[in-house]
Order: sequence, then C-alpha cells, then structure tokens
Amino acid sequence: MTVSPAHSSAAQVPAPGTGSGVPAGGVRRIAATLYGYSFFEEFVLFYPVYALLFSDTGLGLWQISSLFALWSVTNILLEVPSGVWADTVSRKRLLQIGPLLTAAGFALWVLFPSYWAFALGFVLWGAGGAFGSGALEALVYEELDRRGAADRYPRIMGRARAAGLVAVMVATALAGPVFTAGGYPVVGAASVLTCLVTAALASAFPEHRGKAAAAEDGEPGEAGWAATLRAGVAEARHDRSVRAAVLLVPAVTGIWGALDEYTPLLVRDTGVAPGTEPRLLLLIWAGATAGGLLAGPAGRLGARGLGALLAVAGLALAAGAAWGTPVGIVLVAIAFGGFQLGSVLADARLQDSITGPGRATVTSLAGLGTELTTVSVFGLYAVAGTAAGHGTAFALLALPYLVAAAVLSRGRRRRQ
Repeated sequence: MTVSPAHSSAAQVPAPGTGSGVPAGGVRRIAATLYGYSFFEEFVLFYPVYALLFSDTGLGLWQISSLFALWSVTNILLEVPSGVWADTVSRKRLLQIGPLLTAAGFALWVLFPSYWAFALGFVLWGAGGAFGSGALEALVYEELDRRGAADRYPRIMGRARAAGLVAVMVATALAGPVFTAGGYPVVGAASVLTCLVTAALASAFPEHRGKAAAAEDGEPGEAGWAATLRAGVAEARHDRSVRAAVLLVPAVTGIWGALDEYTPLLVRDTGVAPGTEPRLLLLIWAGATAGGLLAGPAGRLGARGLGALLAVAGLALAAGAAWGTPVGIVLVAIAFGGFQLGSVLADARLQDSITGPGRATVTSLAGLGTELTTVSVFGLYAVAGTAAGHGTAFALLALPYLVAAAVLSRGRRRRQ
C-alpha cells in the first residue's frame, strides 16, 4: 500500500511569506498549540467516575449500556458530515465548537442527573468528538505543509497522542482526591473547565485553508457541502493510494482502541492483588505513550517496515494476553506501544496520499471506518470473552494485525 508523496493542491503553491522560508517559529506554534489542545482534550476528571455517577443515580446496567451505544451511534452518524463541514466552513471553528458541546454535556450531567440528561450529554459529547475528528489532522497537516514541514507531521502528531495519554493518566490520578473533596459537582466543574480551556487553545491554531475555500467556493451552503462530500468520496474510491490508506487506518486503530477498554479485566485475570492493578494499567498506558513518542524516528518506515511493526505487536499482544501473568502484561504494553506507533504512521500515510480539497472529509471516512471497527470488536469481544475468557479474546483479536502485516508485505512485493 504505497501512498503518493504529493500534498494538497492548496499547499503546493504557498502564499507569499508562507512557504518553506517561514521561520521555524511557525511550526513550533502549531506544535505547541496541538500539544496543549491534545492534553486538555483528554484531561477530563469525569473519565474514571462517570459510570459511577450513572449507577449512583439509580440507572441499571441496560440503561448504562444504552448510553454507551448512543454515544457510539452519535459518533458514527456525525463523523463524515462534520468532516465535510470542516472542509466547507472552517476546521478551526469546529475545533472550537467541539469542546463547548462536550462542556455542555458534562454540565447537564451534574445539574440534572437523570437518564435523559445523561443521554443528551452523550449526544453532545459524541458530536463534540466528531467535530474534531478529521478536522484536527487536516488543519495540522496543511498548516505544516504550507511551511514546508509536512515531513514533521508524524513526529508532531505522535507527541500529541502521547500528551493525550499523559493527560488521561494525570486525570485518573487526580479524580479520586477531587471526588473525595467535592463529589460529582466539583469533578463536573473541573471537566467543564478543561473543555473551555481546550476551546480557547483551538483559537490559537493558524488556519489559511478556510479563507482560501471561501474565496474559491463562495458562501458555504448546501451545494458546497454536497460538492465537497462527492469530491472526498470520489477521491477515496478512485485513487488507489488514498483508498488503501483509508482502509489501513481503521485496520490499525480500531481493534486496539476497543481492546483498551478491556485492559482492566485482562489485568484482573492475572491474579494480582487489587492494589497492583493500577500499576499494571499504568504500564500499558506508558507503552502506548512511548509508541507515540517514537513516531518521529519511525516516520520513514515503508510498507514492509509498517507490516513488520504490526506483526511484532500482534504477536506480543497474543503471547502476553494468553500468558495470563503480570509478566505477560509487559508484552501487552509493548504491543500497545507498537499499535500506537502504527496508528500515527497510518494517519501520516493517509495525509500524504490526499491531494484534493476534501482532506477532512477523506480523513473522516477513515474515522468512520475506525468507529465501525471498534463497535464490531465490542461485539466480537463479548462473544469470545464470555466463551473463553479475556486472555483468549485478546489473543484472538490480535490475529487481524498479522493479516494486515501480510497484506502490506504482499502489496509491496506485487509492486516490485
């Protein structure tokens, strides 16, 4: 699955003063803004306790499960439309609106704790997440490309993913003491505050593409939205390199992103003492964080290198999960590091392959594939985990990575 090194047509002809001669400060501004945005987007103290809020409000298991399903459906339904909107209106604007929607959802939870308030909050949270998906990658890539620094995208995006994981770990550590001090209202207020900080940081992103699009397409509207959607879908369907990259992203990202939700159960099955479980989970998160930080040095991996990475990570996941011991969790952490690295590289290959104006639209198509893959993995895991246990379920779901590695290797040999 080789991708074209060409960049977007808008970025091939920089405006005066915005080409490769732009000082490195422009790239540093993009990177610093992205790191801050990624950190505060994930620095949500509600993460470890919102399921407890639902339970304490009196919701049953089926009601809580229906909320999670509503969250997933919202993401799926809005993934592509929001990407098209980002291409026709402004990517930066969507990055500002998304956290505000999430903040409104969290506020509803603590002000009016009830099933319907939780449901509306999840719809708002899902919409906020969909608004940022596709728009963030497209904005960062094209602004780097304008400055002749598109080759730094894997490094910068990998560090941003690492910043998000660090934020989750810090938020998890702080949630307990904050909850003890003030209960759900204080946890909710802190979560709303971090969303507002995220929206403010989005204002610091530079964006030139929105102005260019407005000048080229006129006032955004239904016709512009439909034309952008058609152009993005056509590029994903008819350009072989784009199509391969769109399929690669969910193949790499969707499975381990779903398995991450079950790692506490996998750790518990190793038989460690309850006080040791958080340490092993921290080890897994540390592995994923390291994978993001390695994206820069690994940015030039070709199809064969990426295939080898996925094969090693898949084997490590299968062996570590099947082992069923704390030592096996070390292998799982190594596997998650490989998958995180592979996810960043797959995204970079996708961005490199897109040449049309619908960059956020095409990226959102890959995001839709990731969402659908994740939901499918939830269903498969429920069947496998119930029948054979968590270790076996993890090991079985490592097999698709070996298939992806074989496809990448075979595709390279066929081109040669």
